[in-house]
Amino acid sequence: MGWWFDILQSFLLAASALVSIVNPMGGALIFAQLTGDRTHGERIVLARRIGVYSAVVMLSALWIGSYLLAFFGITIPALRIAGGLVVATSGWRLLSASEHHEDRKKQQAGDGMSEDDPTFFPLTMPLTTGPGTISVAVALGANRPGEGAALAAFGLGASLAAISVAIGIWLAYSSADWITKLLGPGRIRIIARLAAFILLCVGVQIMLGGVTEALKAIVPARP
Repeated sequence: MGWWFDILQSFLLAASALVSIVNPMGGALIFAQLTGDRTHGERIVLARRIGVYSAVVMLSALWIGSYLLAFFGITIPALRIAGGLVVATSGWRLLSASEHHEDRKKQQAGDGMSEDDPTFFPLTMPLTTGPGTISVAVALGANRPGEGAALAAFGLGASLAAISVAIGIWLAYSSADWITKLLGPGRIRIIARLAAFILLCVGVQIMLGGVTEALKAIVPARP
């Protein structure tokens, strides 16, 4: 029971952080506007490819990103504190100016729509899984346990979360027209602000984990 609880806990932590920064609903609105000259069938194909590419980006950042940083001599506690700070800062920025963030993503994506195949750039990066998403995934990967069953539980839970978010991206983008008509820009922005607050809380939690581990290394354990 404990192992399955650890998997669920890791899944919820990673899923809440990734959904908050990716914001599939907001991305679906931008996707609908940028692909307005394409048929519904072409949008479905694009949405499926974007979902696959997004899964690859998130899983790669989740499992490889922290090792690359460690190669440069950055300790895990320092990485957790810095990563948590990045996540919290992203959450605060989205919470205080989510409309500006979405407009900036739309502008960045629109600059590359002249490409023959815009699936990876700009529809996957930076529209869907840009630098903010990569930073969040790296920070989550740095927060993983050291070894054993706890590491396996974290790996399974976090990986399932990344895959679930990618599936959510695929479904949201495939239903972009329906979502746009049902919710509208106003309700989408409300959802984005709630997600941003969750992201802020997740960033603080990651920072607390890094600070706690750093203090354990500095302060000797009491007998």
